Formats: sequence, C-alpha cells, structure tokens
Amino acid sequence: MATYPELFPEREPYETGRLAVDTRHTLYWEQCGRPGGVPAIFLHGGPGSGASPTHRRFFDPSHYRIVVYDQRGAGRSTPLGEIADNTTGHLVADIEALRRHLGIERWLVFGGSWGSTLALAYAQAHPECCLALVLRGIFLGHRSEIDWFLYGIRTVFPEHWRAFAEYLPEDERNDILRHYHRRLIDRDPAVHMPAARAWGRYEGSCSTLLPDPELVQSFLDDVRALGIARIEAHYFVNDLFMTPDQLLNGVERIRNLPTHIVQGRYDMVCPIVAADRLRRAWPEAMFQIVEDAGHSALEPGTRRALVEATNAFKSTC
Repeated sequence: MATYPELFPEREPYETGRLAVDTRHTLYWEQCGRPGGVPAIFLHGGPGSGASPTHRRFFDPSHYRIVVYDQRGAGRSTPLGEIADNTTGHLVADIEALRRHLGIERWLVFGGSWGSTLALAYAQAHPECCLALVLRGIFLGHRSEIDWFLYGIRTVFPEHWRAFAEYLPEDERNDILRHYHRRLIDRDPAVHMPAARAWGRYEGSCSTLLPDPELVQSFLDDVRALGIARIEAHYFVNDLFMTPDQLLNGVERIRNLPTHIVQGRYDMVCPIVAADRLRRAWPEAMFQIVEDAGHSALEPGTRRALVEATNAFKSTC
C-alpha cells in the first residue's frame, strides 16, 4: 500500500451525507479537516472515476474545510454508471447545489484531469463563488485531445494501446470510441464489464511516467472501471457537452482569480500542449511544469507541487 509521504496524514471525515440533485441522481459527499476553516472542494477526474480517501490529503486539515464528493454516476453516488441527465452543465449545477447545501459562500476549487475541465467550467459559470483554483493535468475537452487518448497514445505506449484496441474485433478498430461506447452502455454486465476493464487497464497503464501496477489495479475495481469507462465514453461521443474552445474563450471571466496550474511534462493522458494553450491564454495564472511526472496526481513531484499550491493559498484564502 502506497504511503505518499508528501501528502498530509490520513484523516476521516467529520461529516458525510447524500444530496438528491434530481429525481434520478443522488450525490455522496463528505467533509473533513477544520469545520470552521477555509472551504475547499476536490473535483475528481474521469469523468466517472470517483473520489478516494487520498484526495483529502492534498489540503492542510488544520486550515481547510475539505469537501470531497462523487460526481453523477461515479463512486458512491447513485445510480452508478448512469448517463441519463449527465452532462457538463448538470455537473456544474451539482457543484452549486452542494455549495448551497453546505452553506458555503466561496471556496477554493481543486481539480485534475477532467476535474480541471470541470473546475474551469464551474469557475467561468460562477466566478463569484470561487476563492482560487488549483488545476492539474489540463484537459480542455477539444476533439484533438479525445483523438489523442483514443489513438495518439500508441506512439508512446504501443503495447497498452494494442491491448485496448485489440479488445475489439478487427473490423471495429477503425472507430474505437463508437464500438466501445456501444458495449459500455449495454445494460448486460457480461457485455459492459469486460469492456470497462479493458478501458480502465489502458488508462491506468498510461497514467504514470514509470509503471505503477497498484494504480493500474485500482482502475480494474468494478465500481471505478464501470464509472470511468461508461461515463468517459458518454462524454467523449458528445464532445464533453461543450463548444470548441469554450474554456479558453471563457478565461476572461476568471482572469483575476488566483490560480495555480500544475502539469506533468510527460503526461500522456492529457498532454502538456493543452496546458500550454491555457497558459498562453491566461498568463496571469501561476504555471508549474513537473519535469519528472506523467499524468497521475500521485506521482511524487506532482503531489509535492499540489500540496505546495494549496499551502501557498493559505496566506491569501
């Protein structure tokens, strides 16, 4: 079991709950740290990967009131893997519903990978509710980024991509997304679970600079595999429910919001080119490249940089 010495010690929530956001979806949420502290919300990746106890540990519990939750269809939220009424707009509205439910006026918003996408979308919709942003592994939702994930990674991880592609019959490999999506939305577990595990194994195998079997195994857990594979495919076939360059065009709304961006140089899931585009559109944001890291927030250099970012905001938030 990894110990992650750069992170704050493990801590249990002081409160957990469930919030019904409509007649279909109910969100799991938890709070830990200092009840009267500066509110901070952690937005997990995927979409669909769910949150974990490790995510609490990026924040100093003596300073922050730490809110962690599972997005629609993910983790402990119900129903698991549900794609109906599950769009970027719904997720942005859910964050606002949770903020109001917890009686929070403004909070620090922390998101990595898809969480960075959602953090940007939320902040641009509700800048008045944000104290600051910590973003990691930037994903802007551009079609080129989706195509890279589905095909481009084979230039760096050919063996992992081959296992991912060859799960499908040869005559279906010309449209990997459509044929995975068809299997993943099938309600028969005998159809969707093997596809979900193949998808999860691929993503986990490409997420670190050095091989991390424990991380790969975590992507094969039934709950995480189904949530991340089905919901990612659902969002990908719908272009993340955003217009092209929506997040770059919206930077003007949040330009003055204190922001720290952390990006692994060798991130193969969300390549640095997207972070560089955001940096050029938003030169006021703090931008930090971790030279010895891939995509995962749990690689040593990245987790150290993220803790430094949340610590730095303690003096201003």
